[in-house]
Amino acid sequence: MYVIFGASGKVGFSSAAALRKAGKAVRAVVRKPGQGEALARIGCEVAIADLNDVQSLQRALDGAQAAQLICPVATHAADSATAMRVMMRNAVQVLGAHSGIRVLAVSDYGAELEAGTGITMLYHELEQLFAQALPRLTLLRSAEHMQNWARVLPVALATGYLPTLHAPSSTPFPTVSAHDVGAIAAQLLLEERDDTDTRLVSVEGPHRYSAEDAARLLGEVCGREIRIHALPRGEWAATLARAGINDALATLIMETNDAQNGGRIDAEAGIELRRGATGLREVLASLVAA
Repeated sequence: MYVIFGASGKVGFSSAAALRKAGKAVRAVVRKPGQGEALARIGCEVAIADLNDVQSLQRALDGAQAAQLICPVATHAADSATAMRVMMRNAVQVLGAHSGIRVLAVSDYGAELEAGTGITMLYHELEQLFAQALPRLTLLRSAEHMQNWARVLPVALATGYLPTLHAPSSTPFPTVSAHDVGAIAAQLLLEERDDTDTRLVSVEGPHRYSAEDAARLLGEVCGREIRIHALPRGEWAATLARAGINDALATLIMETNDAQNGGRIDAEAGIELRRGATGLREVLASLVAA
């Protein structure tokens, strides 16, 4: 049994679908019953569990030979970092009790860095915690998801300007479709390695794109000119506050973007790299269509 936590999300659903296509039994773990309908239709067993509920995690892992987990940033918590650390500890407690299980955890580009990376620093902590407790572990470090542009797409379509925190806006950065992350995660699970060394894999898309590339491609999809609007660093805090993001999370977001704009967040040298096949134009077209 392959257990996919967060199976209703883009990454998790893609992993579940790929494993089902390969003929594997999949238990799709979601937080609410209604989130499992599409997963049930593709032949998954659906389980309800929450990373804040250890007992539900234990039930979800019953009989599992492999598990995939994404520990999300708790964006609605007053203290996102503390809330995420609680989920990480719960997950490693339960996974560690299943000694024979193979685990794939989705991490983040730059997770090897020890300080000054904001949200990415939380994934550094996740990697350290999981690697110490789980002997059959794969850490899949994902580049920024192309689907993140959905957050500012309404502004771009309404105004003709695509806002970004990426600077310089002409500098290409690593990015990947979330669906490709899920498909590659499934491939790694299917490889069924039995050694006990932690495996590190990076995943990004077929090409790197700048924020200006994103604006140009969005314009092609829409049939109109879209220009990039690089938000000045001094306006970030106020902009994030207007978006309803609390101060603690805003600080983490700004630290992450400062690190990325400074060229610190990238694929770690010497780490296995896999590439998705989906380009940014295709993702933007699907976002606009939706």
